[in-house]
Amino acid sequence: MQDTRFESLKIWLKSLPIEHGIDISSITPASSDASFRRYFRVLSSNSRSSSFIVMDAPTNKEDSKPFVYVAQLLLQAQINVPKLHEVNLDDGFLLLGDLGTKTLFSEINPENVSLLYKKVTHTLVKLQKNTPTHQLPLYDKVLLKRELQLFPDWYLSKHLNYEMSEKEVQDLNHIFDSLIENIMQQPTVFVHRDFHSRNLMITPENEIGVLDFQDAVVGPITYDLVSIFRDAYLGWTEEQQVDWVIRYWEVAKRENLPVDHDFGEFYKSFEWTGLQRHLKVLGIFARLFHRDAKDGYLKDLPLVLSYTEKVAQRYSIFRPLVRILDNAQKRERPDGMTF
Repeated sequence: MQDTRFESLKIWLKSLPIEHGIDISSITPASSDASFRRYFRVLSSNSRSSSFIVMDAPTNKEDSKPFVYVAQLLLQAQINVPKLHEVNLDDGFLLLGDLGTKTLFSEINPENVSLLYKKVTHTLVKLQKNTPTHQLPLYDKVLLKRELQLFPDWYLSKHLNYEMSEKEVQDLNHIFDSLIENIMQQPTVFVHRDFHSRNLMITPENEIGVLDFQDAVVGPITYDLVSIFRDAYLGWTEEQQVDWVIRYWEVAKRENLPVDHDFGEFYKSFEWTGLQRHLKVLGIFARLFHRDAKDGYLKDLPLVLSYTEKVAQRYSIFRPLVRILDNAQKRERPDGMTF
């Protein structure tokens, strides 16, 4: 079956200014993600850049304007993101700078994790402190609730084939309301929304590069912190997580970011925001499998579920969620361990 978009992409590349030095014959797949976007790498004879990344975002599926707008904001804030060399919004084609092939996910290990997460922390603080937010959409109650609804619709109902009772629906909605209330009370900053190890790059200059930022919003200060330190793709001990959150909190205070002066309250917000995110992610991963036939995320469900259950078990307000998960998984706890 002919890939007509790929052929159109090559025609567009041929039409670009000769000074880019693009070698069409060198084009190869670079990566794909959970959306409908595709990325290709193409070599260049340009002395300033040996290669470019080409984004293919079908206009009937993806709107590239937010990507372009947020990229411009981040470049102005001196965040290491791909430069915009050529933009074709009519066809959904972009020619971007190449941050290399080394993701944080592929490069991190127990020996370098402290150094890399220190760099990530400073990148996040810079992102939150320097990026203008006045024209970004708000992470409002409607969006938060729509994300949470992915959990019962796709993870419980579709993936586990579990139908909640009327009481369980009421309990879950009460939990959703509590999570949203906590999130809406937090100070707001620039929020990447997917600030995790597969979207962060270790660039040739040994800096942290940032990708996949097009869904940025103005939202709670703990959100991106959860995304990186309770990463859906990398699991670390809770002791390590607490240590990294404390180190972020100390740096953020020094940089006058609006973090709570009581670390206990800040950490509670971190956990509650994390529960919102992980319930959403359970739904997204299930949807990617059942709707989009992408099974690569199924292996990551257990880690996300473990984050969800640990937080749910720690706070009495979330006990009904533990019972729902137990029932959905047909799991019985030993005597004395009921919630």
